[in-house]
Amino acid sequence: MKRNKILQFLPLLLIAATLVTSFVFFNMDESERKKPTYYEIVDMFRKDAIASYELNCSNGKLQYATREDPETVHVYSVPSVNLFIEDVHKYVIDYNENNGEAEDIKYDYLPGSSGEWITSLLPIIVLLGSTVILVVFVTKKMNQSMMSEANRTLSFGKARIKKLGDDKKKTTFDDVAGVDEEKEELAEIVDFLKDPVKYSDLGARIPKGVLLVGPPGTGKTLLARAVAGEANVPFLSISGSDFLEMYVGVGASRVRDLFEQAKKNSPSIIFIDEIDAVGRHRGAGMGGGHDEREQTLNQMLVEMDGFVTNSGVIVIAATNRPDILDPALLRPGRFDRQITVGYPDLKGRLAILKVHARNKSIAADVDLNDIARSTVGFTGADLENLLNEAALLAARRNLKAITMAEIDEATLKVIVGTEKKSHKVSEDEKKLTAFHEAGHALATYYLEGQDPVQQVSIIPRGMAGGFTISRPLEDKSYNSKKKMEQQIVILLGGRVAEALVLKDISTGASNDIERASEIARKMVTKYGMSEKLGPIAFGTGHDEVFLGKDYGTVRNYSETIAAVIDEEVNGIITNGYTECENILKEHDDKLHELAEYLMRNEKIDGASFEKMMQGLPYEDVSLDEKTEVAVVEDDPEKTI
Repeated sequence: MKRNKILQFLPLLLIAATLVTSFVFFNMDESERKKPTYYEIVDMFRKDAIASYELNCSNGKLQYATREDPETVHVYSVPSVNLFIEDVHKYVIDYNENNGEAEDIKYDYLPGSSGEWITSLLPIIVLLGSTVILVVFVTKKMNQSMMSEANRTLSFGKARIKKLGDDKKKTTFDDVAGVDEEKEELAEIVDFLKDPVKYSDLGARIPKGVLLVGPPGTGKTLLARAVAGEANVPFLSISGSDFLEMYVGVGASRVRDLFEQAKKNSPSIIFIDEIDAVGRHRGAGMGGGHDEREQTLNQMLVEMDGFVTNSGVIVIAATNRPDILDPALLRPGRFDRQITVGYPDLKGRLAILKVHARNKSIAADVDLNDIARSTVGFTGADLENLLNEAALLAARRNLKAITMAEIDEATLKVIVGTEKKSHKVSEDEKKLTAFHEAGHALATYYLEGQDPVQQVSIIPRGMAGGFTISRPLEDKSYNSKKKMEQQIVILLGGRVAEALVLKDISTGASNDIERASEIARKMVTKYGMSEKLGPIAFGTGHDEVFLGKDYGTVRNYSETIAAVIDEEVNGIITNGYTECENILKEHDDKLHELAEYLMRNEKIDGASFEKMMQGLPYEDVSLDEKTEVAVVEDDPEKTI
């Protein structure tokens, strides 16, 4: 860095040095501002106005004193010693000899007067040399800039590849948990690359491409990194978005360069992350077949299984949107194998927690099995984030190990958001939130087959003013019509409680109503759960509309069917509202008891909630000392 800075300021330094040198050489012998000219000095000698003088023939330095002021010595640099001798010196000597006068004249002829031209030309030489160096320097910098620009232009079509597997700390299959079957299929590819003869002797052909499909955070990219760590072959990684640029043809050029490098280093593995950025269905854009993204996709299709085969090159890609990929990309010969990386089950979550807990200090009260059971629906990334948040909380509290309290707090933080204890809530808003959450909790408790309530809180978290969390008892792969109807009842519990107790409704139930309406509409249009319409799916089946592909298409059902769909959805919501209203009216005393407890304590855990619902003694932590409260039929407010 220091050398580069010096080179940048070199021209300025040369100019400054030239100016200083010129100034010194031109002024080093001048002791006075006003100097007589050469011919004035000659005239002074001719008129015998010089009393004494001394000439240094080596550098042309003339020291003289006038007859008017013989005490003062003047200094003058003659332009040419030879010329001065011809014009002055000989004339003075001859004059003195002819007149026989003894003048105070000292003629100091020093050898080397032939080099006097160097002295006079030195500033010019320095100036010309500095100019040449400056021109050479500027020209060199311009050439370097032009070469750099040319190299940048030439490398614009090169693929921005990240070579994995060369790191000191490699990711292996031991670092990946909860996806045992997926690891087996990828391990087969790694084994083929290490020992291809075993497969070729049996006539087996390894898949040319493997597509990892699954929700975000389930470990698709981690699996690919594990393959890079396990396979002793070049692993070329690139993102789908790295192919796309504003310039036409760059994407296709980068695809060609990517596969060209993979062929040179075969056997090798290419990993394309988020392939949906470049592999979307062709014809889905307004640009038609000449869209730059489609040209990039066409080149990728040709490279993967075109006229020229790519032996020894395996392509692994990851996406969470397989529904929008082009069918040509998914056919055998390109992505022969699709591996679904889904949400981990109980066993998988426990294995993931063990992997992420290896380098953390865990207290004795932490039960990983209990955490795994209470985190249904969590992905591997969610579980890693949960333990990391718990570790941060423990460090903030100056603890030596992570306790279960930090785990519970981190779980709520991941699910709902950060607790806002400093948020000021008015009494009216606090009361509304308490009855709202009590409505959700009671509907959950009194509906058959629902998961137990884990916690109810009216402390704002994230975007929510309060929350009710249930603890799943088991993993569920499917949902039944009854469960979905009960879910609608639970979602409407807050709105029903507001209307029954407060005789008013608020905007706090907007998200609940939106989710309930979405469930009801899917029951009718997607899952075929309507008795009137039967097991028929209505709509295109796409979750989002792509301009160009769906532009100008019409619904696949009539206006009459649309009216029936709206009627059925309305009926499901209305029935759920009525059922929830009946539950809360029947258990009105529990609704008020829970709401009043929440207004005093702000939250209640699952154990205390269960005791309250069953009429058993529970702890009221709002008082200075913990007081057991027993609900008695004749006096529900009595404390013992």
